[in-house]
Amino acid sequence: LKLSNPSAPKPNVIIIYCDDLGYGDLGCYGNRVIRTPNIDGLARDGMRFTDYYSCNAVCAPSRVGLLTGRYPFRTGIIGNPYPAENPLLRKIEREIAYQFTPMGSFDQHEDYVAAGISSKEITIAQALKIAGYNTAMVGKWHLGDYSREPQFNPLKHGFDQYLGVPHSNDMQPCPLFRNETQLEADIGTNQARLTGMYTREALAFIEKSKGNPFFLYFAHTFPHQPLYASERFAGKSKAGKFGDAVEEIDWSVGEITKKLRELNIEQNTIIFFASDNGPWYEGSPGVHRGRKGQSYEGGFRVPFIVKWPGHIRPGQVSSELAVNLDIFPTLLTLAGIEHPSDRVIDGKSIEGLLSGRETVSPHDIVYFYHYDQLEGVRFGKWKYLRRLNRYVWPVPLDAEYITSRMGKKALGDRWPLLYDLSLDPGENYNVIATYPDVAGKLEGMLAQWEKTAEKNPRGFLE
Repeated sequence: LKLSNPSAPKPNVIIIYCDDLGYGDLGCYGNRVIRTPNIDGLARDGMRFTDYYSCNAVCAPSRVGLLTGRYPFRTGIIGNPYPAENPLLRKIEREIAYQFTPMGSFDQHEDYVAAGISSKEITIAQALKIAGYNTAMVGKWHLGDYSREPQFNPLKHGFDQYLGVPHSNDMQPCPLFRNETQLEADIGTNQARLTGMYTREALAFIEKSKGNPFFLYFAHTFPHQPLYASERFAGKSKAGKFGDAVEEIDWSVGEITKKLRELNIEQNTIIFFASDNGPWYEGSPGVHRGRKGQSYEGGFRVPFIVKWPGHIRPGQVSSELAVNLDIFPTLLTLAGIEHPSDRVIDGKSIEGLLSGRETVSPHDIVYFYHYDQLEGVRFGKWKYLRRLNRYVWPVPLDAEYITSRMGKKALGDRWPLLYDLSLDPGENYNVIATYPDVAGKLEGMLAQWEKTAEKNPRGFLE
């Protein structure tokens, strides 16, 4: 990596990443129960996307895609790494996973998930440091249990400072770390303090870095289960514990934007707000079908808001395709950093969309993976699902329909599925019988993508 444009603007960068926040959980996305005035303010002052996707519908793969701009199967993190109880065993599993998991070589089982992010990957933090950025991470990492395997610590992957936990709050033990020092062996159920603690740390970093370009990756623990909120917010929302947690996150967003105004650096700071995937047990996917872990829209399509005063016109709503993989190349472009030439970067810069210089997405295709299994594709208004995994939820049509009088031949095949998202965003009507030619074209796209990916699944170039 090297600078390609030393005179690039180099804005301060803040990524606020929620955990299991659904498409329909914010006021600016139609929610009328949970109060989110500060997040809605980001949308009012910036650009809100309606067709933004995570690269995966579970936590860790989404995060490695965000930070590297690469599909998770390229990194080996195809599912959620669990706490490392046996480092030697995990090392063996990691090597197995890294060599053999691409494109379905192993079954979908957590034991074969890579234990953490490889040192070969380049993160946003590592890239921005080339342009002179101060970097910090606050919150949930979930790219390797650094409490047992220190090579996965955020400080080894481009961050100057860190306060947070190695994985999800339902995985025990869940230690609290500052940099490479363990502060607590297990946060246990003492989690109501987390959002406030994270926010204070973020504000201190912004204050300290005000004279230098900075990158803050603020990855909230909530609203992932189990749900907690501080005394100030507990029981105050009209949406139970989930709503309490989201309203406290909204407060945190307000504190961040207030600090930027106080320091007179708001105009030179770009804020990205998003969720890692769709909602889990609670939360709303909006009009969309499915939830976390599923390749229906509700698992992958999430809120995405970008604010940069003076550069992004306020109040815009974009229906263009975007993926969380795009944030990596977009930030490299803004910071004047040459994009890596030694590896495939799956994301595409959306700087033109944000600035208004371009009106059409650089994407025309989005792929849907569950672990390393390629399940579907979106092309324009069409969504094609080859089949779905067994990460099921009690939503319509997910169960096999069998009667005593009619056999499978009479009922038709369950797979594949074809939806016209322009008419049916809820994916309620399978129109494959009406448009078999469209389904054939999309299946061909999947086959071609698999063929290309299998030739070089890790995407490193000679």
